[in-house]
Amino acid sequence: MLNVLGIDTSNYTTSVSLIDTENMEVYQSKIMLPVKSGEVGIRQSDAVFHHTKQLPIVISELLKKVNDNGYDIKAVGVSKSPRLVKGSYMPCFLVGEGFAESYSKLCGIDLYKTSHQVGHILAALFSADRLDLIKNKEYFIAFHISGGTTDCLLCKPSKQDVFSITQIGTSLDLKAGQAIDRIGVKLGFDFPCGAELEKAALLSEKSYSPKPALKDNNCCLSGLQNICEKMIEDGEQPCDIANFCLTYISNTIIAMSKRARETYTNVPIVFAGGVMSDKIIKEKISSELGNVYFSQPEFSCDNAVGTALFAAIKKELI
Repeated sequence: MLNVLGIDTSNYTTSVSLIDTENMEVYQSKIMLPVKSGEVGIRQSDAVFHHTKQLPIVISELLKKVNDNGYDIKAVGVSKSPRLVKGSYMPCFLVGEGFAESYSKLCGIDLYKTSHQVGHILAALFSADRLDLIKNKEYFIAFHISGGTTDCLLCKPSKQDVFSITQIGTSLDLKAGQAIDRIGVKLGFDFPCGAELEKAALLSEKSYSPKPALKDNNCCLSGLQNICEKMIEDGEQPCDIANFCLTYISNTIIAMSKRARETYTNVPIVFAGGVMSDKIIKEKISSELGNVYFSQPEFSCDNAVGTALFAAIKKELI
C-alpha cells in the first residue's frame, strides 16, 4: 500500500513520487521544464508558470503507474527551498509547497517540509542502499553536484532535519552543471547537455590529466569554461572537448574528496545530483576513491523520491 507522497518543483523538473514504506517500493513521475534552444536556463517566472501547468500532469501519470497497487496517503513531503540555510529561496518551490499544504489540510495528513538538497541526498542514499547511515545515526560526507551546486557537505544526525548539513567545500564560481551546460550549448547540444556531452566524450581517443584549481577545500571551475571555449576556437574535435570537460570535473571532485578525507578519515562519501548520473565521472571517481556510493541515474537527476523519504522518516514509517 503506497502511503507517502513526495513533491519537488525545482528549477529544472516537476516531480512527484509515491512510496510503499512496508516494501520500500517507489513510483515516480516527472517532466522537465522546457528551455528554449540555445539557452542555458529558465526565468523563475517561467518556471512557476510551467510547474503550475505540469504538476497535474505528472500526478496523473504517477497514478497510471500505480495501477492496482492502491494508496492510503499518511504523510506528504515537499521541498520548500534549494538548501536548508537562511535566505535560500526560489519562487519555483512555491508551486509544490502550496499544493502540498492544501493537500495535507484537505486530507488531514501530516506535512513535512525540507530542502531540495536534502531530497537529493536522501534519494542517493536510498538508491545506493545506504539508508542505514540515517538509521544508525552515522555521519557521512555528501557531494551535491548539479546545475546550481558543487557542494561538499558534512552530514550529521539531526532529529529535526533527519540530518544536519555543514558545507565544508564548494565551487567559488561556476558550478559543475553550469560548466557542462555552457560548454555543451557552445558545442551545439540541447540543454540540459549532460547526456549528449557524455555520449560525445566516449568517442574521444585522447587522454587528459588536467590539474584542478583548488583553494583550501573549495574549487574554481570558471577556468574550465575558458579552456574549453579556447579549444572550440582552435577547432578541436567536440568529442575531445567533451572528454576534457568531464575529466576536469572528475579530477576536481576527486581532489575535493581527498581534501575532505584529510579531516574526516575514510568516512562514507555519497554522490548526489544530476551531474553524478554521468558514467564517465562515476568511473573515474570509483577508480581513485574507496568507500564511495553513487545515486542511480534515475535518482540522480531532480526527483521527488527524497522528499517522500524525508516525510516517511519523520513520520517514523521507515
